Amino acid sequence: MTEKSHFRLGEVALALPDGFDAGVYFIGQIRTPFKSRAECPKNTAQSEAVGHVELDVRYAAGLKDLGLYSHVILLYWMDQARRDLIQQLPAHLAAPRGTFALRSPVRPNPIALAAVELLGMTGTTLKVRNVDCIDGTPLLDIKPYFASVDSFPNARRPDRA
Repeated sequence: MTEKSHFRLGEVALALPDGFDAGVYFIGQIRTPFKSRAECPKNTAQSEAVGHVELDVRYAAGLKDLGLYSHVILLYWMDQARRDLIQQLPAHLAAPRGTFALRSPVRPNPIALAAVELLGMTGTTLKVRNVDCIDGTPLLDIKPYFASVDSFPNARRPDRA
């Protein structure tokens, strides 16, 4: 997977460790209209798409009172992403950036975070708006979104991040 043809000029790969430091439980999956990465919006702010979060029934009790919130944070595992690039050159940038300075799915641990609007819940299925991931993406966690602590209106970032 690290053949030169898979690199853009200026990208740098790393040798990944032989083993893992921890394990996770996938608690469900995210159902979306997107069948490939190419179909996915760049981020949730560019998406009005509605999807469904299907939680494994073992975790049903964890949904108690989640419906009190208008928005939730989904943490998910981008299972189709490369994991070996430490510097990348996104198509919209002129120069490479370090992986940790990007929101790219390509990273050593392909964990994504998405703040989505909670439209409703039926059993262990959440209906959400603003999804941006591939259909069937494994779910790691769900957290309520708190505007009071999760929003930093004065945060700075480069013009083209």
